[in-house]
Amino acid sequence: MSGFDCIVMGAAGRDFHDFLTFFREHPQMRVRCFTAHQIPFIDQRVFPHELAPEGYDEDIPIHPEEQLPELVRRFGAQLVFLSYSDLSHEEVMHKASRVQAAGASFVLLGPEQTQLRAHRPVVSVTAVRTGAGKSPLSQAIAKHLAARGDRVAVLRHPMPYGDFAKQAVQRFSTLEDLDRSDCTVEEREEYEPYIEHGTTVWAGVDYRRILEQAERESDVVLWDGGNNDTPFVRPDLSLVVADALRPGHELRYYPGETGFRSADVVVVNKVRAADRDGVEVILRHAAQVVPDAVVVEGDLRIEVDEPEALRGKRVLVVEDGPTLTHGGMAFGAGTIAARDHGVEVVDPRPHAVGSIARTFEQFPHLERVLPALGYSAAQRRELAETIRAAAPDVVLDASPASLDRVLDLDVPVVRVRYAFEQVAGPDLLAIVTERVGR
Repeated sequence: MSGFDCIVMGAAGRDFHDFLTFFREHPQMRVRCFTAHQIPFIDQRVFPHELAPEGYDEDIPIHPEEQLPELVRRFGAQLVFLSYSDLSHEEVMHKASRVQAAGASFVLLGPEQTQLRAHRPVVSVTAVRTGAGKSPLSQAIAKHLAARGDRVAVLRHPMPYGDFAKQAVQRFSTLEDLDRSDCTVEEREEYEPYIEHGTTVWAGVDYRRILEQAERESDVVLWDGGNNDTPFVRPDLSLVVADALRPGHELRYYPGETGFRSADVVVVNKVRAADRDGVEVILRHAAQVVPDAVVVEGDLRIEVDEPEALRGKRVLVVEDGPTLTHGGMAFGAGTIAARDHGVEVVDPRPHAVGSIARTFEQFPHLERVLPALGYSAAQRRELAETIRAAAPDVVLDASPASLDRVLDLDVPVVRVRYAFEQVAGPDLLAIVTERVGR
């Protein structure tokens, strides 16, 4: 057999990176299509041939993952690659079984085949689940390195929800950059906190080019991962965040367990909000499967910008979208802040419209909380319409995206911010300093 017809299962992130690394180096493996899951509207686009490796003269179609068995037959695919994250081990094997029942082989690529090599020191921060508190830790490290005088380039896990060709390499250093790129709510949640502290963020589709350009402006590369994916760039220091509110997930989700087993430092986060028994479960797992890793404990310090504005008010809580949806959490920092301030929380579900209503149907564990979904202009309008229909006195915005900048709202918005702080263990920032210096 001279070659293989392949399908790549993805969510507009890891799938494109694997295509531009592993498949570039193995042209005998021909990608016939991508499938899409988790992120809405991706299957309405194509991967542009101008970004593809040599030999691809036409755009590559993207189909809904639900069509996978039929796609295997249509394209005669022999190999199907799983290239996205935050899946339980049981979900992964159900997908493998669907692929094999259709007649193809099921493939998982590893770091050796997909990680890029940098010329600068690389610190990676990933997590075992979405919503574990990875980004606050990454932001704390970025501020620490900048205070040392290091030029830091933050490489964010891809979020190309617009025109893929235009988003091949993205550089964000000002809020105006976000406006010019028409960034979604989800992108703003990840980029704005860095920009507010003077750090440049890089993202896009082609991470080989992204890394090359970012290294020209930096002394240190900081990888801020997405979901529970492993880093696209080989790290010199790997920090992996485990969630004390979800003990055991570090060994039950893909590829979070891969990252956990590869960690130089395990950060057990949210320890003050969790039962100590849950913390001990994670500590025991770390000792069993990654005994050489340094283990530290941390928490998220929650602050409300204008707490007096909440007194006696009916409050609608908006939380980080992916944390609540495929991350599986029922609440976040906004819910905790509302509880701590004793406010009445409005239930958004009876007022939800369009894709927001469908999200509540898809994720029935969500109750008195609104996920900050805004993957398109239409969805942002539906989010704003849902908020207006709920008629709260105040919106308590715990998404890092500054909703009042992207939504047309006629009610006050109070920001909830959260920052990482270490609780126990060896000095984490000193470990980062020592490794970067080396």
